[in-house]
Amino acid sequence: MTERDAALPLALNHAQRWLASLDDRPVPPQAQVEELVERLGSELPEGPREAAAVVEHLATALEPGLTAMPSGRFYGMVIGGAHPAALAADWLTSAWDQNAGLARLTPAATATEQVASAWLLDLLGLPEGSAVGFVTGGTMANFTCLAAGRDAVLRDAGWDVGARGLVGSPGVRVLVGEERHDTVDLALRYLGLGAPEPVAADDQGRLLADDLERALGERDVPTVVCLQAGNVHSGGYDPFAAAVDAAHRHGAWVHVDGAFGLFAAAAPAYRHLAEGVAGADSWATDAHKTLNVPYDCGIAIVRDPAAVRAAMGMHGDYLIHDAAGDPFEKVPELSRRARSIPVWAVLAALGRRGVADLVERMAGHAAAFARGIAEIPGAELLNDVVFTQVCVSFGDDERTREVVARLLEDGEAWMSGSVWRGRAVLRISVSNWSTTEGDVDRSLRALRRAAGTP
Repeated sequence: MTERDAALPLALNHAQRWLASLDDRPVPPQAQVEELVERLGSELPEGPREAAAVVEHLATALEPGLTAMPSGRFYGMVIGGAHPAALAADWLTSAWDQNAGLARLTPAATATEQVASAWLLDLLGLPEGSAVGFVTGGTMANFTCLAAGRDAVLRDAGWDVGARGLVGSPGVRVLVGEERHDTVDLALRYLGLGAPEPVAADDQGRLLADDLERALGERDVPTVVCLQAGNVHSGGYDPFAAAVDAAHRHGAWVHVDGAFGLFAAAAPAYRHLAEGVAGADSWATDAHKTLNVPYDCGIAIVRDPAAVRAAMGMHGDYLIHDAAGDPFEKVPELSRRARSIPVWAVLAALGRRGVADLVERMAGHAAAFARGIAEIPGAELLNDVVFTQVCVSFGDDERTREVVARLLEDGEAWMSGSVWRGRAVLRISVSNWSTTEGDVDRSLRALRRAAGTP
C-alpha cells in the first residue's frame, strides 16, 4: 500500500504536467528511439526498485520522445485526443483491473458494456439488438465482423467452418472498393481469405455501385462485400443504399469499415453521408478516433448476434458462463480490459447533442482548413471536403514533400504526408475534441510558413 500511495500521485502529477504542456509544446517529438533507449537504460536491473522511483524515471526519460497527439494541433493519421471524462474513466478501468470477458465474474464491466452498446446503436441509427464487441481497434473490429461474415456465407453454402476449416470449402469471394483501407486486406489475410477483388471507385474514392452490381453478377459464390464510411484521404462515403441492395439481392454479406466516418450518422448536419448504412450486416469503428476515448478501443457491430457468437465464441469448463451470454463471445479475446467503461463515460458526458456537436465541430474545422488552404499560393485542394479529411498538393511531388518536411520541422502542427491517386499529398485529419478555431488558425499560419508564404 505504501508503494502504491507514493507511485499513483506521482503519476498523476506527471500526467497533469504533460496535459498542461500541450498548448505550447512542439507537436513532433524532440528525441528519437536511440536517445530514449539510452535514457531508459538498456540493462535489466539486478534488483527491485521502489515503484515511485520507477515512475519518476519513466516519465522523465520518455517525455522528450512524446508526440503531442492529444494536442488540438495534431492532424496526422486519424487520431483523437482523450476526452476528460473518458480519460478519467480509463484510469478507473486500470485501477479496478477487471477482466471484462465474463458477465458473472465482472458484472460491473458487463453492465457498462450493455448500456454503452445500446447507446451506440441508438446514436448511429443501427439495428436494435445488434451484437456489439469492444476490441483493440479498427483492424480487429474489421477482423471480427468479417469472421462473422465469412462463416455465415459459407454456412449458407452448406459448409461449417468451425468444424471443417477452410480447406476444401467453396471459398469466399470478397469485393471491396479500390480505395478501401489497407486494414481490410490485413483482416482478410488473418482470416485466410487472401486478397480481395477490387471494384472501381470514383475520383473521391467512392465505390461505384454499377461496377459492384456487374461484379456480383459474374459469379454465384459465397460473397462478402466491404463498403467504406469515410475514405482516409477524401473522407468520401460509398453509396450505401444502392450497394447494400445489390449485394443482398445476390446473397452477399455486407460489412462497413467506418473507422472514423461512421459517426457522421450521429450528427444531423452530416447524417446524409451515411444514408443507407444501417442496411448492412456488420460495421466496424474506432472509439479512439471520432469519439475520443483513450487507446485501445475498437467497436465491432454485427446485426445477427448468433453469427458473431458462432465465429468468436468458445467453451471452457473452468469458465463461469452466463445463460444470457458473455462479452467474450463477441470478440477475439478471452482476457481483455473493460474498454466499454471509457466509452460509456464519454457518451454520458456528451449526450446525444454533445456527440453531434463534437462531430460537427470536427467537420467544420476541416472546412475552415480547406478555405484557408485555398488562399495559399500554389496550394491545390484535391478532395471534396465533405467530412474531416483534407488533402492538398503544392505542385509537383518533390515540392509537396518539402512542405510537409518544413511543417514538421516548424513543430507548430503535425500534418501527415501521404500518396493519393498517384500524387504526393499533405493530409489533414481533424479528429480531436479539443481542437479550436485558434488551433486551426495557428496551424494554417504554420502551413503558410512551410509553403514559403508570408
